[in-house]
Amino acid sequence: MKIYLAGPDVFLPEPLKAAKAKQDICAKYGFEGLFPFDQELDFSTLSLFEAGMAIYRSNVILMDRCDLIVANMTPFRGPSMDVGTAFEMGYMAAKGKPVFGYSNEGRLYVDRVPAVTPGWDQQGQSIEPFEMHDNLMLEGSIYTSNGAFQCDSIDPESYYTELKVFAAVVQIAAARLLKSKAN
Repeated sequence: MKIYLAGPDVFLPEPLKAAKAKQDICAKYGFEGLFPFDQELDFSTLSLFEAGMAIYRSNVILMDRCDLIVANMTPFRGPSMDVGTAFEMGYMAAKGKPVFGYSNEGRLYVDRVPAVTPGWDQQGQSIEPFEMHDNLMLEGSIYTSNGAFQCDSIDPESYYTELKVFAAVVQIAAARLLKSKAN
């Protein structure tokens, strides 16, 4: 089975090193991990907009080839996860594929959003109180697709490089999906 490896890891200084580490963990549990950079793209004749569209199409092709997604839901550039990863989770859920998520941030969303008064942010808007790690639509895609979510409080310096929580969720995916496939 193939796992689409979603997350802001593509923005790391060494994204291919991060991809290889994740792919090695996937292989340990009987999966093939596909990373967004796994398809070669030629940007030499493309405008920046065209390059962005080429990346979008390439990632959709990769997701279509995969059986499930493991999404890095660690907060990225704010209290919530990467929006591109959120889209990818929704895309896979809409395709009926299992969605697994993990975060190297152990606090709930409501505890990460700065509040002026309990339950209300600086703009006077309510903060989701649902005891979930991120937006309810994202966690809903996990729990209604036979997926799982794991998190732990990792030092923010290691948010995107520490892979013990990633390995734990891949292990859960293997137990759920590879075991049921063998039966």
